Amino acid sequence: MLRSFLIYLSKAAWAQKLVTGWGFAWRTASRFVAGTKLSDAMRVVAELNAKGINATLDHLGEHTNTPEEAQQATDDIFATLDALGADSSARGNVSIKLTQIGLGLDESLCAQNLERILARAKQSNTFIRVDIEDTPYTDKTINLYYLMREKGYTNVGTAVQAYLYRAEADTHRLVQDKTPLRLVKGAYMEPPEKAFPRKADVDANYDLLSKILIDASVTSQTKLSGDGRFPPIPAIASQDDKRIAFAKQYAEKVGLPKDGLEFQMLYGIRRDLQEQLVKEGYPVRVYVPFGTHWYPYFMRRLAERPANIWFFISNFFRK
Repeated sequence: MLRSFLIYLSKAAWAQKLVTGWGFAWRTASRFVAGTKLSDAMRVVAELNAKGINATLDHLGEHTNTPEEAQQATDDIFATLDALGADSSARGNVSIKLTQIGLGLDESLCAQNLERILARAKQSNTFIRVDIEDTPYTDKTINLYYLMREKGYTNVGTAVQAYLYRAEADTHRLVQDKTPLRLVKGAYMEPPEKAFPRKADVDANYDLLSKILIDASVTSQTKLSGDGRFPPIPAIASQDDKRIAFAKQYAEKVGLPKDGLEFQMLYGIRRDLQEQLVKEGYPVRVYVPFGTHWYPYFMRRLAERPANIWFFISNFFRK
């Protein structure tokens, strides 16, 4: 019930206006968001790299309302790519949402913007991760991914959400084409006819999908690129110790080298685990969100873990 309410709030304009007006809300959100400026994010990338951790930069934003907003979002992504291009030592790539660049407005407009982003990323030798959003956009996202592959772009991958019933079929299809896939549990509110309602079922499906991704990496012999910008097929995106332990054990069982997968985590969460995995020799990538449109992302982080809510409330009483 609480999770549903928080996800509702993440999309409510009235709630966004209210919460972003509270100074303490940003103080709490800054635990999970690197900053409001690109320079803030690049500083965090350097700090992570110094610890042996790679990064994925995400200029926050989604569901633009006009072609002009979609163009501005595309320009912001260009700026991020140019910053990475100017710093060849930065071990990072870029994550985007298609609704950010116009998918909810016009699919052809989104396709044009996506192709321009991939072309710009190719110039800076950078990989683009197309995030997966809620189910009204799942097929459109996968279709646009394949359209870009048909156009010759290989510097692109996408994601799959373990709480969806369709995830297993999507994963099998995508790994047949050696698609780098970010495996997440899912952070949107989906109806029971589309998603597993029980956490235990989501966890079981997550482990199943981890096996499929790891097997695909063994078959295709994919590995993290030397510059840290291009990932292998499996990106195990979880802060859950049990899911991580399962992936490690299965990868070892089937003989996948450690650089044949990477573990991905969110900025500001489980730093101890990030550093432990690096010490064990695994590639780790931290998702680094930044920008002024932090509210929806922040609310989804609150919905994921009750501990985050108490952190928010404690700041409220310190305001």
